[in-house]
Amino acid sequence: MSKSKNNKPLTPAVLHILLALSTQERHGYGIMKQVESDSQGKVNMGPGTLYGSLGRMIEAGLIRESDKRIDTEMDDERRIYYKITGLGQKTLTAELDRYRDVVTVAKQKQLSPKTIAYGK
Repeated sequence: MSKSKNNKPLTPAVLHILLALSTQERHGYGIMKQVESDSQGKVNMGPGTLYGSLGRMIEAGLIRESDKRIDTEMDDERRIYYKITGLGQKTLTAELDRYRDVVTVAKQKQLSPKTIAYGK
């Protein structure tokens, strides 16, 4: 996730976390619920994956801790909120561009799951 690794695809966890933080600051549980919602229940991120990824993302400069604040819904002042950084936004944009490029190639080849020959 440093400059030298900028061309590497993001892990699914990092991509989903950046997507969840792209619209607003969230605390850990809020990120997990947003990822579940965004993926229509297909991605369930556990605390180990979430907090391990958050730590690495902070080290890489993709996100940062926001000021601690109370979530009126949860009424818990201990919750730490996270926000995406400028680098995180650029990284997310680059990853989404990468996905768009792949989809464009698949469309040009008129590929669909029915037309792909797996190992044949």
